[in-house]
Amino acid sequence: MWKPRPIYLLDFACYRPSDDLKVSNEEFIELARKSGKFNEESLAFQSRILKSSGIGDETYVPKSIFSPGNCATITEGRAEASTAMISALDELFDKCRVRPKDVGILVVNCSLFNPTPSLSAMIVNHYNMRGNILSYNLGGMGCSAGVIALDLARDMLRANPSSYAVVVSTEAVSFTWYTGRNRSMLIPNCFFRMGCSAVLLSNRRRDFRRAKYRLEHIVRTHKGADGRSFRCVYQEEDEERTKGLCISRDLTEVGGHALKAHITTFGPRVLPFSEQLLFFATLFYRHLFPKKTADSAGTKPYIADYKLAFEHFCVHAASKAVLEAIQKNLRLEDRHMEASLATLHRFGNTSSSSIWYELAYLEAKGRVIGGDRVWQIAFGSGFKCNSAVWKATRRVRRPNRSPWLDCVDRYPEGR
Repeated sequence: MWKPRPIYLLDFACYRPSDDLKVSNEEFIELARKSGKFNEESLAFQSRILKSSGIGDETYVPKSIFSPGNCATITEGRAEASTAMISALDELFDKCRVRPKDVGILVVNCSLFNPTPSLSAMIVNHYNMRGNILSYNLGGMGCSAGVIALDLARDMLRANPSSYAVVVSTEAVSFTWYTGRNRSMLIPNCFFRMGCSAVLLSNRRRDFRRAKYRLEHIVRTHKGADGRSFRCVYQEEDEERTKGLCISRDLTEVGGHALKAHITTFGPRVLPFSEQLLFFATLFYRHLFPKKTADSAGTKPYIADYKLAFEHFCVHAASKAVLEAIQKNLRLEDRHMEASLATLHRFGNTSSSSIWYELAYLEAKGRVIGGDRVWQIAFGSGFKCNSAVWKATRRVRRPNRSPWLDCVDRYPEGR
């Protein structure tokens, strides 16, 4: 009687922009040159980053970023966000056969673009949603905000029985675009691309039959108390007062520390008993004999085998270097990273929505069967590391509407 109501994921949708917004890496540099906003040194730096980024030649960017004037305007931001969110939501409502007025909870997250009225209010206005809807708008929370939005939606569903909740995750690329010369602030230009996801959740027990997944766990880790972690992804102005997102050189190291702290909390909730025993034995030994473990080369922290806990992994597609580091640290195989690398190559870093493009990839491949467990893990400014765990309630058939429909057979690359 006291067990919380299960939270079901009925379906989700990922926005696929129109083909006229598609650019190759070569076109990206050429359009940036024609915009007149960069010198040759900055263009050469961005070209080198793109070559090693893992991003392919079919990603999407708004046309406004290559215009001669300022692209980070409220008008351009609203147009970009509105197009992405409404397209994803239209597909979601059509898939689930749910009316917008039936939705009782709405959570929207977009890190850098936060107008007034909010993006959540924009959606309520567009669909003429009901007046007592519980609407929330999360800003400035980085690429891991999609899991934070899920956590908020879960809490609201537990407090409001027989309700639907919609979670929308997006980012405005025009507001991450930097036109200065600071190399640390030019890096986001090379990685961030257009994208948006919309997810429909339910706490109605009768929705079990048509649900795709059941939410098992959400675990969040915040390292913002540490100064280096707090400033490793930081929005600021450069020496010439040009606004941008600064990526610190400490990002990989900070992310590694955040991941270690995260799995210390996360592991005991999901790992089988045998792995938990080894994990805690190592942790206990290091706590009892800190000097001995510091001097000994053979007492590294035990890395649990997460392949025993999950069939599928959706790791935030930040960059190729980050994905390779996570694969090494968690001792994952190439097949476990396939969805993340494919998403990075085809759609780029779509921020908080990337974990849903990865799940859409797995569904398009027809790999999700009943009982499979999916681990979604994302990293973001703050610095935060957040995870969501889903369990498939049934075999998920290949969808007839997906951003991967015409390109999934080309992956994995080099097959």
